[in-house]
Amino acid sequence: MLKKELIEKNPIRQLKGESGEKEASRFGLVMARAGLGKTAILVQIALDSLLNDRQIVHVSIGQSLDKTKLWYEDMFKDIAEGCKLENAAEIHDAIMRNRMIITFNESKFNRAKLEERLADLVQQHVIEPSCMVVDGFDFAATDRSVLEGMREMAASMGLQVWFSALSHREDERLSKDGVPAPCHEVADLFDTVVLLQPSAQKNCIDLNIVKDATGISKGNTVLKLDPITFMVRADCV
Repeated sequence: MLKKELIEKNPIRQLKGESGEKEASRFGLVMARAGLGKTAILVQIALDSLLNDRQIVHVSIGQSLDKTKLWYEDMFKDIAEGCKLENAAEIHDAIMRNRMIITFNESKFNRAKLEERLADLVQQHVIEPSCMVVDGFDFAATDRSVLEGMREMAASMGLQVWFSALSHREDERLSKDGVPAPCHEVADLFDTVVLLQPSAQKNCIDLNIVKDATGISKGNTVLKLDPITFMVRADCV
């Protein structure tokens, strides 16, 4: 498969939208219980931007640089092998130059520090991202004002931003859109919210788009996640 075909056929586009000159400013959220594949989804969202020759920032909270890099290596390898991607090594080296990983200790992360580091990178022309993924953000310990500020920052920079959030089976609180705690009270700040849930098919995890204010997802879209490779698919067999 050629790179262009991979981009066009990638099911992750049902979450992100079609390719274009610039990705639209957007606030997205991926929620799941522990171990269902939140990080894998964020990495695939970032890889889609990279394959479209765009620059991305991956903000990793509470995870090492090496472990975050390994996610990209493993996901790209699975994609390349599964699609029989031509010139995979060359494509890999080219797109990874457009990726910047920023790591934070959980106790040291805050909006001001993130904005400062992003501003330094942009002002020095190190990177001009169109997409940012934020993995490990603690929604349970975050004030609404912090997320409001990050949404404003994303809009001012023209960034598409995707967060991961950890949900818990025992907490049944929901927003009117069906967004579970701890994000139920800030659900209105997000344009798109995706829940990862165990599927009736034992060999699948459902990606259930419970909210989409962008109009990109048509109807009640449900994608599938392979629980072994964590690859997004249109279906599981």
